[in-house]
Amino acid sequence: MSPPGEFVITVGSSDAGQRFDRVVSLYRSDCSRSFAATLIQDGHITIQNNTKKPGYRVKSGEKIQGCIPVYEPPSLIPEAIPLNILFEDRHLIVIDKSAGLVVHPAPGNDTGTLVNGLLYHCPELGGIKAELRPGIVHRLDKDTTGTIVVAKNRLTLDNLSQQFKNRKVQKTYLALVHGVLGPESGNISLPIGRHPVDRKKMSTVSAKGRDAETLWRVKVRYAAATLLELELKTGRTHQIRVHCTSMHHPIVGDGIYTYGKRGKKKRNDTPLETLLKSAKRQMLHARHLRFTHPVERRSMSFTAPIPEDMQRLMDCLAQDAGDSQPDGS
Repeated sequence: MSPPGEFVITVGSSDAGQRFDRVVSLYRSDCSRSFAATLIQDGHITIQNNTKKPGYRVKSGEKIQGCIPVYEPPSLIPEAIPLNILFEDRHLIVIDKSAGLVVHPAPGNDTGTLVNGLLYHCPELGGIKAELRPGIVHRLDKDTTGTIVVAKNRLTLDNLSQQFKNRKVQKTYLALVHGVLGPESGNISLPIGRHPVDRKKMSTVSAKGRDAETLWRVKVRYAAATLLELELKTGRTHQIRVHCTSMHHPIVGDGIYTYGKRGKKKRNDTPLETLLKSAKRQMLHARHLRFTHPVERRSMSFTAPIPEDMQRLMDCLAQDAGDSQPDGS
């Protein structure tokens, strides 16, 4: 039996010509492309027992061998990370998460996470026994902005977790997507699971997909994009991003789920295409969050302002097309 972390990949014809580090990340869900590049450079992953550069283009039939070190969770360290606090009491805290901030430690992100910042701001979180996720009830992707609630004690954590499980929490997002949608609203009900080939991605064609439902309505139509308001009825990983792509309207700036001509920059791109491709992250924002206070039993609703980079992009689109801006509701 091979030691934990060891693997062998035989390059198939469909992967021939791809970058070495990309192929590794496609077949190993525990290894991002950047992590793969580091392991390749350090000689932990080879081709035919020969060291290659991460950008090496693999050939059909070659064998990739390597060993991915077993991840050892770090000790949680409080860090003075700036937090945009929307609300706080002795039971919970609601944050307007900024882009680029990972919610909790994971391989490749041991420090500098929202949890590290919360432990500095709320030392009592350390008393919740939840390994690397003390107080975390739900998550937002690294480059998704907006509202997120965190529990400060076990009672609140259990209550909020139950509210999410029973779908009693209302989560509303704004997403700027490629293309102009014709209908005013719609419902996407497609199961979501791991992509059958790329294990770092989610897909609606997974063999083990779980039920997922997203409601959407048009807020603003631009010349080459649409601002959508979306409500999650379920909370699957990458749900909005995957569902928007399933409609052939991927989220602007989403480098993982945007395909074809809407992806990489090209010399013959129109000014509008160039503008949309200038987005440095997915234009997805958790706008509203509504839940019941676990102790006071009153309904609570929070709204996070549209982040500057997303607002700038919408302003540019509006100027080009003469469209109106969202009403802020």
